[in-house]
Formats: sequence, structure tokens, C-alpha cells
Amino acid sequence: MTDYHNIYENTVTVFFYLHKIIVKGDEYMPSVFLSPSTQESNLYVSGGSEEYYMNLLADRMEPYLRSSGIRYVRNDPDRQFTGAITDSNSGNYDVHLALHTNAAPDNLKGQLRGIDIYYAPASQSSRNLATIIANNLEPLYPLPDKVRAVPTNTLGEVLNTRAVAVLAELGYHDNPEDEKWIKSNLENLAANLTASLCDYFGIPFIPAGPTSKGYAVTNPGSSVNIRKYPSISSAVIGSVPNGAELTIYGQYGNWYVINYRGTTGYANSMFVVKG
Repeated sequence: MTDYHNIYENTVTVFFYLHKIIVKGDEYMPSVFLSPSTQESNLYVSGGSEEYYMNLLADRMEPYLRSSGIRYVRNDPDRQFTGAITDSNSGNYDVHLALHTNAAPDNLKGQLRGIDIYYAPASQSSRNLATIIANNLEPLYPLPDKVRAVPTNTLGEVLNTRAVAVLAELGYHDNPEDEKWIKSNLENLAANLTASLCDYFGIPFIPAGPTSKGYAVTNPGSSVNIRKYPSISSAVIGSVPNGAELTIYGQYGNWYVINYRGTTGYANSMFVVKG
């Protein structure tokens, strides 16, 4: 019988051999520590708080992150920003993304508008990520000239995390126009921010959709490769034995974003059937 898996994937892998390999570091799909605001006392003009709406934003980001193959962990809202820094530094994350909204000083309350994406001035990677996010937000925000990537020498979540970190101030919640824009654009912001992360990581952005069950289909004794990028030349970061059940998160062309036993990556759709 013709071994089509060998033709298309250029390898036939015995599952019980690869299953023993520990995948770590750069061999994983990218990971993000998602840190929405814990500032419940920062109240919005027409109701709600910064903590509430930034956690709603993080909720809406999760399906986009998942479908695009980005692994994520959320902060603990009871641990404040110092706890978020500690928790972020205890893991091996590629990016630390803090989600906030801004408030003007008392003498300018309600008068300021704009989006600031703060980055660590000593980190070119942090600056690059902030610039990508700011550039992508410009078409979404009604005042694109007020969207900026800004260096910070004071924000702990940007300066004291091991991961590449940025802090996004996504408008002024004490300004009625900005507050209305924030509340009505949570879904758009979630997609936009995730697309920016995909741009930074160099992977395709895949619109959010429902997860589904699937099965690996290849020759008996062989396995389906899980890859870091949707290409047969990309690194293999795991495998799924023939007939094994997996979870499908999204689709990009002829590739599925899948998860099998904790490993997320791309699998050629020729060797996966939805069930």
C-alpha cells in the first residue's frame, strides 16, 4: 500500500518513540501570559470597572488565541499586579500582555482620549510588539493619530517580567466617548490584539470558531505530525497515532490547528477527519 503520509510529510514516525520526547522551549507553539486589570476601583463613566471590562476583553481573546494556536494563561485577579509579575516569571512565557484602560488626572478628568501601548525601552522585542499593536489598532480607533507606542521607566508589569512585556492602555474610561468605544468594541479589540500577537510571532491569524473533535488518519503503525507552522518544512513538535482522538481549534488552508494531549500545533488536514 502506498504510504501517502510519507509522501506528504516526508517522514513516518513511530508514535511510541516520539511520545517519549519532551517538547519544550522554542519547540512549542508560542505562549502568552494574559494579564487583564485587577483595578476594580477604577470605575467607568456609565458603570462597571476597569477590572470587569478588561476581563471581558480577555474572555473574548481566548477563542482567537486558541484558534490561532497560541497557548495562554490568565492572571489571578485576587493577586494584584505584583502577583501577576510573580506568576508570569514562574513560567516560560514568550509574551506578557497586560490589558488596561486609562484615566486622566483630576484636573483633566474626562478630557483626554487615546491609546498608549507601553514597552520596555531596553528591550527591542518589547518595542517591536508595542509598535505592531499600536499600528494595528490605528484603523480601529476613531482617533488614529492618538494611538502610540510609548516607552516606560515605571510600569512594573513591563519592566520586571522575564517575558517580552507590553501594557496596553486601551482608551480613557473617564471619557464618555472613549468609554463607549471600549464597551462597544470588545470583540473587535480581542481579534485585533490577537492578530497583533500572531504578527509578532510570525504565525497566521485564524478567526475564532467552535472547537471540534477529530481523529488522526494515516497508515497503521504510523502517526500524524504536529508542526510548529503550517508547512511540511516546519519543525515537528509532536505526533498523533493513527486513529487517536484530537481536538481541532481552527483551520488555515489545508492545515488544522489541533491539540493532542497538551501539545498544540498544526496538522495536515489530509490526515485528520472531523468526527
